[in-house]
Amino acid sequence: MKIGIVCYPTFGGSGVMATELGKALATKGHEVHFISYNQPARLDFFTENVFYHEVSILKYPLFDYAPYETALAGKIVDITKVAGLDILHVHYAIPHASAALMAKSILAEEGIHIPVVTTLHGTDITLVGREATFKPVVSWSINHSDAVTAVSESLKKETLEHFNIKRNIDVIPNFIDFTRFNKQPKEHFKMVLSPNGEKILVHTSNFRKVKRVEDVISVFCMVSAQIPAKLLMIGDGPERTHIEMMSRGMECADKVTFLGKQEAVEEILSVCDLFILPSETESFGLAALEAMACEVPVISSNAGGLPEVNIHGETGYLSNVGDVADMAKNALAILKDENTLKRFKANSLQRARHFNLENIMEQYVAVYQNCLLAQNA
Repeated sequence: MKIGIVCYPTFGGSGVMATELGKALATKGHEVHFISYNQPARLDFFTENVFYHEVSILKYPLFDYAPYETALAGKIVDITKVAGLDILHVHYAIPHASAALMAKSILAEEGIHIPVVTTLHGTDITLVGREATFKPVVSWSINHSDAVTAVSESLKKETLEHFNIKRNIDVIPNFIDFTRFNKQPKEHFKMVLSPNGEKILVHTSNFRKVKRVEDVISVFCMVSAQIPAKLLMIGDGPERTHIEMMSRGMECADKVTFLGKQEAVEEILSVCDLFILPSETESFGLAALEAMACEVPVISSNAGGLPEVNIHGETGYLSNVGDVADMAKNALAILKDENTLKRFKANSLQRARHFNLENIMEQYVAVYQNCLLAQNA
């Protein structure tokens, strides 16, 4: 198949998943065309069967805001015709789905028919999509797509509750690439970080308010008051300065290290003992899954799709949002006993294997094939 993938090019979950899916499809012989305003961050080297097409945005004094959706639709029309695309897979409801459907209508008038598959990732539904000005567009885009998928049952439920949806939504979860995310032999690195055998806790995110990063520090301080421990904070974002200032005023300050953005996060996860993710909402919890693939148990909130990834009492523990005392208690229950820690680490890896990239990719291919069959029926 010749597949057009429309996504955001950033390090956010939707862009990462879209890019990794496209690269994996290319290894199976499919021709994949990425369409975005910048080269996707994970598309960082030449890959056979993979092409990137940049959306140029007109700079014109009449517009206070560049009409990206219109430019994207035009680019989709162009690439569909030139490359002979068979199907479009758009990640994020707005503006990608609406732009793809505009392009589909334009192409149909020229006798070219192409199905549109829309994948819902999270904030396109839980945050942005609920804005009054966007809500009817989101509903229309979902209802008129040829197929719609959501990354968790939780996100599917939320979509059906808050939008006027008249079609089926398939759940296809996010995935993990085990060729990258796996426990690596980095004992020399661990010796540097915890020379006296301290347990290493870790958090990674984009440091937005919704991640409740303050709770990470609070949980860690409670844990480190009872056992020797270190905390690694990976990532950057609008809350980072505030969190750093907050941590400096706490007793555990000298045990917390801010590492900023890290490309090889899997190498850091490989030396960690526990992952903390106390988010207010998570459509799936990809960061937790990446940790589990590296044999790191998870202490998380029970928000959104997290219970579908982190199994309470097996791969870690779930707590109500904001209940830092319960999170700290659960963390200590895992960390205080080596046999318990080993069991949770093994369970985490076993659970992560359910989300293997190869298995999830086959589910998407089946969706593509069903769309094409329906179109040709």
